[in-house]
Amino acid sequence: MIETRHLRRILREPGQPGFACYRGFAPPATGAALLADVVGIAREAAGGRPVAPALVMQESQAGFEGERPEDRVSKIFRLHRRPAFRPFLRDADVLRILRDSVGPDVDCFLSQFIFKNPGAWGQPWHQDAYYFPFRPARPVVALWLAITEATRENGCLHVLPGSQSEPVHAHVPDARPDSLHGYFEIADHDMGASEACLLAPGDLLVFDSHLMHRSTDNASSGLRAAMVWHFARAGTVDPGIEQADGARVPNPVNDWMPVLRDGVSALG
Repeated sequence: MIETRHLRRILREPGQPGFACYRGFAPPATGAALLADVVGIAREAAGGRPVAPALVMQESQAGFEGERPEDRVSKIFRLHRRPAFRPFLRDADVLRILRDSVGPDVDCFLSQFIFKNPGAWGQPWHQDAYYFPFRPARPVVALWLAITEATRENGCLHVLPGSQSEPVHAHVPDARPDSLHGYFEIADHDMGASEACLLAPGDLLVFDSHLMHRSTDNASSGLRAAMVWHFARAGTVDPGIEQADGARVPNPVNDWMPVLRDGVSALG
């Protein structure tokens, strides 16, 4: 059993880091099963077969190559209803983390498997809350599971401790040519006090949606893979995405699913 009694304070209060790391949280078999499932999705999609509700995003960098379909994938979204992924959300320690960081009634609204293949760019400094214009804005918490080792060379996460107590900063479009659709960055903040999150397979990073973080490029010859789930309190209003004409449409990567009700698993 992991210790989570002070997790809400660690994630939210000023003077606290805004994140917590649980070493050896998941056994290697968990990551291997998730990776096998998403590789199957990537290959099915490449063969023209339907994979919905999963959404596959390809790398957008010019000239990005790979022999296998999964070598060219950046992210796969909408995975939390799949049989391979549901056991993680029923895990007693995961539920304990969610109860103590979010509350007794929790939904998972976003899931994404990140393939950071060799040569893939990182995501610039940002706050997840910028992408989640919800009412209420908080609590929103991410669980980031290392599937492979995360090192400086292969593009680990970097976090700015304490930044969870700041408001959502202005984000500007990622200026790199051919950057991934939807990448924005914070350009008005000193990130000099940031820390690298060096993780082993199975380590779990939990962090608040206001925490500033980024990942760097994968300069290694191997995959740096991670699985990320995002959670909010049940009843949170998701306004969707505003169109050019002012109308709003549902965010295509979000899929609200009950995980906890009255502190008990809603997944059976």
